[in-house]
Amino acid sequence: MRTLKLTVAYDGTRFVGWQRQARGPRGARLRRGVEVEGESIQGLLEEALARFEGGPVTVQGAGRTDAGVHALGQVASAEVTCTHDAGAILRGLNSSLPLDVRVVCVEDAPGGFHARFSALSKTYRYVIRNAPVASPFDRAFAWHLSEPLDEDLMRVAAHALVGTHDFAAFQSAGSETSGTVRTITRSELTRQEHVSLWGKPYEAGLLYEISGDGFLRHMVRAIVGTLVEIGRGRRSADSMAALLAGRARSQAGATAPPHGLFLVRVDYD
Repeated sequence: MRTLKLTVAYDGTRFVGWQRQARGPRGARLRRGVEVEGESIQGLLEEALARFEGGPVTVQGAGRTDAGVHALGQVASAEVTCTHDAGAILRGLNSSLPLDVRVVCVEDAPGGFHARFSALSKTYRYVIRNAPVASPFDRAFAWHLSEPLDEDLMRVAAHALVGTHDFAAFQSAGSETSGTVRTITRSELTRQEHVSLWGKPYEAGLLYEISGDGFLRHMVRAIVGTLVEIGRGRRSADSMAALLAGRARSQAGATAPPHGLFLVRVDYD
């Protein structure tokens, strides 16, 4: 038996999320009240690995990204008995997977390695296109906000999250996690200029990046929704610290759309 560590990138637009659904790899979700078929990243990887293994394979992910959320460096682990070298597995998986899912690295991991439970830290990025008009190429990868935002206030509020706090105010209902205390090591908002495909400067995008030892369900999106309300002047920057003390989800901002969120990387010892 060997343990594989897979680093995976995907465009989450059309997927039900990372997690395999109860109905199998091709699960279902509701869209405007109508049940539609969808695929999970976990299910697709398990199907692709089963071709090497000659039987069922369980793939564990470092983070359970939701429907519409993307990944640049999701990490997965799987125990297999196949003897193919890592390069052959990499090529074989990508030949089986759809083009919006790519395995970018396959490694042999030490025994006992688990993508989720061995992780020390995760980093997420949320992209806001703060411009009068958004590029059509941004529509699935950024939250478009045309009105001006007070970035300085948003940066002050973001910094208040660094440290060990109770993030219950930023957790959506339905979480399987009992504890809500997490340690955040980085919480920063930056502005980046972009160059368009036609070579002219494009309006700046706002990038929010956060790193920590763990995240609650919809936590990053709830934080971003709160930061945007601060940027719009609908609440003060000081309210972020009050939310950490108050623990009430109803007092925080709305949950930001999923399509601006990326799992950037997962760090291990």
